[in-house]
Amino acid sequence: MKKFAYIFLAAAMLFAGSCAKESFPGQDSKTPVTGGPDTVAGEVIIKFDDSLSDVLDGIVSKGGAVTRSGVSSVDDVLDIIGGYSLERVFPMDKNTEERTRESGLHLWYVVRFGEDHTVDEVMEKLSALGEVQKATPVRTIKKAYNSERKAVPVSPEFMHSAVVSKTSGTYPFNDALLKYQWHLVNRGWSSDFVIEKDNPEITFDETAAQAKFTEGADVNVEQAWEDEIKGDPSIIVAILDEGLCLEHEDLKASFWVNDGETWGSDIDADGNGYAGDVYGYNFASSTGLISWDRVGDTGHGTHVGGIIAATNNNGKGISSIAGGTPGNPGVKLMSCQIFTGNSASNTVSLVRAIKYAADNGAVILQCSWGYMSGASNSYEQGGQGYADEEEWATNCPLEKSVLDYFVHYAGSADGPIQGGLAIFASGNEYAPAAGFPGAYEKCISVAATAADNTPATYTNYGDFTTITAPGGDMDYYYEFLENERVRGEVGGVLSTLPSQISDTWYGYMEGTSMACPHVSGAAALALSYALQNRRHYTSEEFRTLLYDSCNKNALVYPSRGKKLYYKYHTELGFNQPQIINLGSYNNRMGAGLIDVQALLDAVKDGGVPMVFPNIYVELKGSSAVVPSVYMDGTSWQITIDDPAIAGVGLVASAFPGEAAVSVSGAGEKVSFFGIKAGTTSGTITSSDGTSYKFNITVRKSAGAGWL
Repeated sequence: MKKFAYIFLAAAMLFAGSCAKESFPGQDSKTPVTGGPDTVAGEVIIKFDDSLSDVLDGIVSKGGAVTRSGVSSVDDVLDIIGGYSLERVFPMDKNTEERTRESGLHLWYVVRFGEDHTVDEVMEKLSALGEVQKATPVRTIKKAYNSERKAVPVSPEFMHSAVVSKTSGTYPFNDALLKYQWHLVNRGWSSDFVIEKDNPEITFDETAAQAKFTEGADVNVEQAWEDEIKGDPSIIVAILDEGLCLEHEDLKASFWVNDGETWGSDIDADGNGYAGDVYGYNFASSTGLISWDRVGDTGHGTHVGGIIAATNNNGKGISSIAGGTPGNPGVKLMSCQIFTGNSASNTVSLVRAIKYAADNGAVILQCSWGYMSGASNSYEQGGQGYADEEEWATNCPLEKSVLDYFVHYAGSADGPIQGGLAIFASGNEYAPAAGFPGAYEKCISVAATAADNTPATYTNYGDFTTITAPGGDMDYYYEFLENERVRGEVGGVLSTLPSQISDTWYGYMEGTSMACPHVSGAAALALSYALQNRRHYTSEEFRTLLYDSCNKNALVYPSRGKKLYYKYHTELGFNQPQIINLGSYNNRMGAGLIDVQALLDAVKDGGVPMVFPNIYVELKGSSAVVPSVYMDGTSWQITIDDPAIAGVGLVASAFPGEAAVSVSGAGEKVSFFGIKAGTTSGTITSSDGTSYKFNITVRKSAGAGWL
């Protein structure tokens, strides 16, 4: 994050008194919530009592927003406040409605009203109704960064030089800029880092530079690359950020694609509630068209995406942790856009993005944003965020509920992970506590280090911080010649950028925003490896594995050690040296530094074996499975016990006139067809002798709530 990061503005203070924390997926008690300077005028979010489900279903059936709820007491209040619109927060998704209702998310609605009433007044009136469980404001979510310190592009001259002297030999990949990505493979200081080194007027203190680059101060991914362990395209990472640049040469092969939709269409072809969502959805503008080149866009989402899944070994650009190679795609990136241009976002866009990610296959939520820390310096930061989980949960009940939904429902009982991983940047206020929502116990909160494993000068740390990764620290890498900047960006994180930010499509950023995708990439690669080894985890088990495999020795500092750096001051420029006390960070950087190799080693032998799944299929519909995911052997045979209920065949685009009782194949997908409502058993036998017995359930209305 830091200068390029996004933070929620300071949250409203609670009324005095005790607060009840909302549970999941059960009901919650009423607790007073107030608005604040970051609330959106004319909008309030409410949660209806579950007893009103049938009445509310009548609203949803009409589609979009309506003017009345059908509940007399609620409608009386709407008349009083000049309410003119009532809309369900989460659009109907035919594939996931069952679990949406199980979690109570179908009960949340946005109420829009006129200018004659304040948000607090409306919340007070609605909260008094027995039919309303919760009333909470719609909060504005803004980008917050120093406009003077944007991304530092790689110059065309340097890019040309890098391509000519393409990385090779001592590195696993031939990507031109890999040797400058110390955060992935740190060989220590190299004079190549100084672009202007051939300029005789520039001198550089090599000794000082060497001290600031420590060999091995990286994510330890090199051995995995050498062992040809790469990301799997079935592992999807949702990027909640600015839109991803869909034109980037190093990212084109990495985008998740919703084959059932058409770019620019206003038709919801797959029935998930969002039209034209080919590569994800632009929740900031309520359109399927992802954008990355609006006035005010910083390239932040594209930079984050490159760290996770840029194409490796293509002879150009950068390398990534979990990307594929030419012709062999790695993990996929889903663009869940919550920011665009100079516009602010809001609570509704945010929670929709999180649920969309869970409902459309993502297992990792990459969030390089968050609320301001509750321990931030109010004088410097302009306020403070939530002090603890209870305060956050009380003020942000919908955000908590939808994060619980992601953690609980993402993934699959039949895949490498059941549940999802929500990974957040800890914040950049130099505060001794991480900000929410990342500070929530079910989330992963990432602090940042420099290229010598010292804490980045801006990073949040301490309370609620759970893990650390390289985030860069350009202020720490400034050297001076007659008070002029010589070089600082080498201490940043090098990744992809859109062309309007960088002519070369690449550049440097820094912050916990950049540390966060290193953890997301590591998790994505590890889940890919778990799939390869047919190992299954719950999200809680995987979080524990992630922490237990960290490098705990990398972040041990002298009790009285000091770190000198140069912080930009408007009045002083870079002249004023700053000092931080390293001793205060000991044992306060989470479980340790992310270690990809140690995580992979742990994944291979952990969890439980994946087995061939039970099949759920809609009547006259089909459900596809890839048998080779679950068993070895060069071929397999499947037999259905009761052909009157279900049939089987190689993947077909439509329901066949007659489905086979038995089918043989090799690496293909196989389809199961629902013929008659009921349940039958089946058997799959591999050529190596492995055999699984499984059930096939055919229902009139299939839904992901079964899984």
